[in-house]
Formats: sequence, structure tokens, C-alpha cells
Amino acid sequence: MNPPAPPAICLPAILPADSIRPMPISVSIVEDNLGTRQSLVALLNSEPRLRLLHAYASGEAAVQGIVPGQSPDVVVVDIKLPGMSGFECVAKLKAVIPELRVLILTTYQESDLIFNCLRAGANGYLLKEMPAEELIQAIHEVHSGGAPMSMQIARKVVAYFHEIKEPRSETAMLTQREQEILALLARGYLYKEIADQLGIALNTVKHHQRIIYEKLHVQSRTEATLKYLGRK
Repeated sequence: MNPPAPPAICLPAILPADSIRPMPISVSIVEDNLGTRQSLVALLNSEPRLRLLHAYASGEAAVQGIVPGQSPDVVVVDIKLPGMSGFECVAKLKAVIPELRVLILTTYQESDLIFNCLRAGANGYLLKEMPAEELIQAIHEVHSGGAPMSMQIARKVVAYFHEIKEPRSETAMLTQREQEILALLARGYLYKEIADQLGIALNTVKHHQRIIYEKLHVQSRTEATLKYLGRK
């Protein structure tokens, strides 16, 4: 009598590298205008690289619904919301989820609104008139650590700091290498791109970034960029 055959061993299938797709970026919307909110929902649902989690009609609803452990990768927020304003919503969300990436999407270009949002922790500022494909690109950019801004907004930010006459002594404390890295951070380069540009290791870039933040007394790329743009 022949001995029983050994059980078959099932090996996991090895997929080719080009068939492995990255996880889609999860996105939530905070927009009070029903028509705009529906348009954003349709746009995000049509993009396979993005995954819409929630669409909130107010800042209060967003603050209640977006909590640590269940937060999206990126939140797209309008400024002029009923009740809690957009920048108040951003400040509350960033206070409990500091790593949350926030993209402002609005029709307003007033300087005080722009800087209130940036101070609150927003990572990018876009105008609603931009083409849909640019919004999709901006979501990917802000998720990767960039700081996208509409051209009109970027001009206002630069013009504002060109008018400032006070010297920024904190940036003078940076070494030449730290100033080079800060300049690239301010231009929206990713850490790996900075490492490639300067010919240094990725961990070295991250180490310099931490030192830069300590010297400038900031906690985000946006804050560091604002100080860089204001230096003399």
C-alpha cells in the first residue's frame, strides 16, 4: 500500500511590480454650498487614485466627524462656512490631528483670510476657479508634503513679505546647508527630491529639517516657508 501523498503547499502568487497599485488617498470635504459640494463629490468619486470619505456641510460637523484614528489623508476646506469659519475649523482639526493635511479651496483672496488659514495650519490655498485636474494634482501634492497655492495667492504672499521691513534674525542662525534645505522646502520640494538635489542622504535632510524647525521655532513647512519668505 502506497503512503499517503503529502499535502499540497500553496504558495502566494507573486504579482509583477507594475501591477501593485498604491492605496488611494482618502479625502474629506468641508463645503456649505450644496452645488459646489455635489460637484466636488462627483469629481473625487471619478478619480480612481482618490477615495472620498465624507462631505461635511459645516465646520462643526467636520470637527465632530474627523477624529484621530479615523481621519482622512487630506481635508479640502472652504473658508466662509456658516457658524464656525473655515480657519477656525482648520485650527481645531490640526490641534487634535497635527499630521492632517489641509487644503483650502475658496473664492476669497483677502490677505487676512489667507494668512489666518496659514497660521491655523493649512498646507495649501487654492481658488475655486482652478481647473478640476489642477485640484486633483494639488490633492496629490499636499498629500506628498507639498504646499500648493494658486498663482494669485502665491503673488499675494510674496508681495506681503516684500513689504515687511523688519529683519528676520532667526534665519541668520541657519547654516548654509540649512538655508539651502529651507529654500527647497519653501519651493515645495519633497524630502527625497531635496536629497537628490543636494546629493545627501534622505535621513540627513530629515535631520536638518528638524534642526531648522527648532531654530525657527516653527512646527510645519508652512510656518517655515513664511519665515523664509520674510527674511532679509
